[in-house]
Amino acid sequence: MTKFIAIASGKGGVGKTTTALNLGTALSNFGKDVVIVDANLSTPNISLHLGSPKLGATLNDSMRGRIDIKDAVYLHPSGVRVIPSSISMDDMEGVNHNSMHETLLGLVGATELVLLDTAGGIGEETRAAIRSADEVIVVVNPEMLSVADAMKTIKISEDRGIKVSGVVINRVKGDKFEISKKNIEALLDKPVIGMIPEDNSVLRSLALKHPVVYTHPDSSASIGFKKLAAKIMGQEYVEKLGPK
Repeated sequence: MTKFIAIASGKGGVGKTTTALNLGTALSNFGKDVVIVDANLSTPNISLHLGSPKLGATLNDSMRGRIDIKDAVYLHPSGVRVIPSSISMDDMEGVNHNSMHETLLGLVGATELVLLDTAGGIGEETRAAIRSADEVIVVVNPEMLSVADAMKTIKISEDRGIKVSGVVINRVKGDKFEISKKNIEALLDKPVIGMIPEDNSVLRSLALKHPVVYTHPDSSASIGFKKLAAKIMGQEYVEKLGPK
């Protein structure tokens, strides 16, 4: 059975797309059959992250009934499969957010896991993606504005009967001014299932147009994403020991 997981947050800029791409890549490396969908129709980022801004088929085309959604799946050289949304504003015309759920149903049976990279905020676009999900993972930064906004996303999800399976804290620096894991769990009443350190390798991977799990597999951020993937799979991540 295909499972749909929305990667959401209360605000933009916290690293949802980076999380979706690298979590998907890590899960794929662990043998999971994964498709990542750019469900952010207004400001899509996946194609920009992966260096393919001009594409022949997108989620927009499928939502307008022009193509089957499976015909919008691309295999990136890193090995991850994605369904991008169009970066052209013209391609927003004729796209009804309410059709997202029905469109995504076309992936049922075609893959094991679908990760939905949602839009920032709690607008109708984000709500449409959340309604299409079986579970939601909320991404926050360890600062109060991000955590406070995440409360709204959690409430919207649970009001619709969608399970919030946990919180990922992204860009952890270890500063004393950051909100701790314990306090974030207390504020959001959800378990923290992943902590991704601040890591310059992420910026380097963006320049290379690949997920950091692919370009810098032994970096601290990559290890964080791999641990998150293992957690979602119900396994314990065991770091491979290389030569000294």
